[in-house]
Amino acid sequence: MTPAHPDAASAPATAAPRGAAGAAPSLPEGFGRRADLLLAGTDADLARFHPGDAGARQPVHTCYVPADLVSEQTPAQWGEAASSAAEEAGGLAALAELAGIDAAAAPDLVARVGEKLRTEPVEDLRLDLEDGYGERPDAEEDADAVRAARTVAAFARNRATGAAPAPAFAGIRFKCFEAATRDRGLRTLDLFLSTLVRDGGLREAGISADGLPEGLVLTLPKVSAVEQVAVMVEACLALEDALGLPLGRLRFEIQMETPDMILGPDGTCPIPAMLRAAEGRVSALHYGTYDYSASLGISGRFQSLEHPTADHAKNVMQVAVAGTGVNLSDGSTNRLPVGDAAQRRETWALHSRLVRRSLERGFYQGWDLHAHQLPTRFLTNYAFYRDAFDDAARRLVAYAGRSVPGIETADVADEPATARALARYVVRGLLCGAVGEDELRATGLDPETVRAVANPGAAASSSTGDRSSPETGETP
Repeated sequence: MTPAHPDAASAPATAAPRGAAGAAPSLPEGFGRRADLLLAGTDADLARFHPGDAGARQPVHTCYVPADLVSEQTPAQWGEAASSAAEEAGGLAALAELAGIDAAAAPDLVARVGEKLRTEPVEDLRLDLEDGYGERPDAEEDADAVRAARTVAAFARNRATGAAPAPAFAGIRFKCFEAATRDRGLRTLDLFLSTLVRDGGLREAGISADGLPEGLVLTLPKVSAVEQVAVMVEACLALEDALGLPLGRLRFEIQMETPDMILGPDGTCPIPAMLRAAEGRVSALHYGTYDYSASLGISGRFQSLEHPTADHAKNVMQVAVAGTGVNLSDGSTNRLPVGDAAQRRETWALHSRLVRRSLERGFYQGWDLHAHQLPTRFLTNYAFYRDAFDDAARRLVAYAGRSVPGIETADVADEPATARALARYVVRGLLCGAVGEDELRATGLDPETVRAVANPGAAASSSTGDRSSPETGETP
């Protein structure tokens, strides 16, 4: 923590006068000022490192695709492939039944998910230049890094104009900063960002003042030491300076794939130190299912995002980022809904169960590796946010009208922290499109009031503005 204010030791501690009524206060007069001085550093640290959830949109998934296989048509192609696969299985209603969604709720969900697959089938697309891409000749990876930048710029133009479905968030995963791949990872990152800013055309088109799309995401994989995060920060600073970007514009995700991120050589968890070293630049922490499992010697047959070792790692991650404003993402399942009808049905049921499991454990994002996973991703997410919507809204109405929390108007005595959790659940449902603002108003709640309860420290502007903005989270 930051040291106490230097004047704290000399702060006054004289006796306080007798109170106007009752016994005289016992603390010396001016003790509150002394407490302020003693805790000034702590207050500053809490404000800086634990700002809380800003209330901005978090994508429900990240889709990983090798960079050389991505074009600006990829999101639409994935949406079409997902819809076709669902139709072959009997339609989205059949998949909703497979996912265990209540039949009464299914028609509305099916309509919402059908529209989602047409308009925004991919929320977050990561053009992969790491494991999914593999080792290539330098000239080939150079060309694909440049092409990736132009594709991400095309996504931003399509999203701004409505010319084609495009993700709200997009970017690259480059190679890690271990010795063998460090130079290649830095070069790929440099080429991608330099091309995006200088040749992407977003500034000229009036889409971006700095040449970068609003929903840009950079993923740093296989982090094992605080020093690797510090190098990423230096790289961001150097690139911001070279490209004329505002200080702090470049942020990045950290992929948690190594046991060193859970337990460091000194016996502590290094994640908090990594977040401090990042100086506010870390946007999310992603769990890497298979690298992490393999690093612990888990046999391939049993590697899963629900293995006990995975749960332990994710529990540590969850505690480490609590209150920091850093998002969490669960990993992927490599069981894909392809092949014959029976195999597809079995794998869709598994995917839906895993998505629901993650949501119930507070991981509101996960990875999808194949277009056929999109129907169950969205059906399960929408069902999750609609299942308890009525109850959450009822409790929030009662909470807002209480004189003593929960005593007079509700059958559940919700405290302020629980009210915030209820409100955040409702807001996430709004942001991902599972529920509409008209439905919220019909319960007697104002959307802005609910947002204020969910994120009392967030600026009001974080949840208003253009509906296409990934920061507002309003989906088409």
